[in-house]
Amino acid sequence: MTTPTPTVLVVDDDEAIRHMLTAVLGKEGVAVSVAADGVEATETYRRHHQDVVLMDIRMPRRNGLEAMKAILEIDRGAAVILMTAFAEVGTAVTAMKDGAFDYVIKPFDIEEIRVLVRRALEIRSMRADIISLRQELAERYGAEGILTDNPRMMELRQTVAKVARSAATVLIEGESGTGKELVAAAVHYGSPRATGPFVKLNCAAIPEGLLESEFFGHEKGSFSGAVGRRRGRFEQAENGTLFLDEIGEISTALQVKLLRVLQEREFERVGGSTPIKTNVRIVAATNRDLEGMVRAGTFRQDLFFRLNVVSLKTIPLRERPEDIRLLAGHFLERFAATNGLVIRGFDPAAMDRLLAHPWPGNVRELANAVERAVVMSTTNVILPEDLPENVGHADAAPDLSPDLVPSLDGPDRRPLRERVGEFETQVIRAALAHNGGNRARTAVQLGISRRALLYKLQEYGLGAAREGAD
Repeated sequence: MTTPTPTVLVVDDDEAIRHMLTAVLGKEGVAVSVAADGVEATETYRRHHQDVVLMDIRMPRRNGLEAMKAILEIDRGAAVILMTAFAEVGTAVTAMKDGAFDYVIKPFDIEEIRVLVRRALEIRSMRADIISLRQELAERYGAEGILTDNPRMMELRQTVAKVARSAATVLIEGESGTGKELVAAAVHYGSPRATGPFVKLNCAAIPEGLLESEFFGHEKGSFSGAVGRRRGRFEQAENGTLFLDEIGEISTALQVKLLRVLQEREFERVGGSTPIKTNVRIVAATNRDLEGMVRAGTFRQDLFFRLNVVSLKTIPLRERPEDIRLLAGHFLERFAATNGLVIRGFDPAAMDRLLAHPWPGNVRELANAVERAVVMSTTNVILPEDLPENVGHADAAPDLSPDLVPSLDGPDRRPLRERVGEFETQVIRAALAHNGGNRARTAVQLGISRRALLYKLQEYGLGAAREGAD
């Protein structure tokens, strides 16, 4: 893709300066437009939105300051460089507070103009990259990145998108493995803080004695092993989002300190005495009943209210079965690519097992099961035997017509082993026919391993099952 040519608008009532700057900037690979006064400059910018505006302050009809104000109303991100006489420096400095990018004093050095324009163009490009990155992150990790075909989850996704645009503190509740971290990421990457850091802390994974230091950092010598100053998660997340997972696991003493941060927007490092201001959005998550903990006196009510400004509840996978197929396909594609494998999809019997499983570990358990299946697979489809043994249940055995079941009555006096062998042969043949000769699905249906089925096929001389079927 070709990079667009940068554009500059030169505004000055002196025609000689307009020509000179056009020639100088043209050699820099810049497309230059010109205007003779503030009114013409405003209209030209309204039509073309040049990347940089290089504009004199003293002009007829509308001076540079008035034109700058009008241009910034069109685009608050416009880069306006003012040209001014020495006596008007104070005015130019004031203009910078009002949104001017910079100023240059007449008579100016040509190289100074080049440097200022280059810097303005670089910053303009960086801002465009940031906007593009923010859009990409929002698409990849924002609410639209939550894969679902479930109506309730679609409603949650819409709510997440609305909440993300606000500055509110968010509490995400739900069972383990239901995607609380994914929802937290969607809140962050869909927010104005998307280009800031997204810092995660699992409160249950840090020993109680170290958790305060993880939150707020510590000063050198504040405790044994503190050999230097350390920034905590609040400082790391400055101008971004701090995701506190398993918030119900923190002690009541730490709850008090967290409450103070939410109220005062400041904290102190462990061993320190200087308050540190913080600009961090808190998103907390828990798989516990915080309201019940409040009633039991193990979680502070005032902290619960501070965290629970907006409440989001994730939905267990067992309550959205339509997502099993969708998510399984997503994980299969991801893990196959990670392992450098080409796997077309799931064998129907394997998918049946996935759909039959209650998934107590939710999406995390499904992801682990698919990853294991990808690693264990020896064909270009995932077979039932590739899945963990605890996933799904064997199908019921095929119905057998009465004439296929050997009778125990009558003159047949053959040994039991021989009669059982005949019965097994008939059952296996019926199951193979039922599954189109696919031995993997037949093994699942009969509730035996594939290896055991192969042994019986050999024992009973049933090698006619088609080799390519599984």
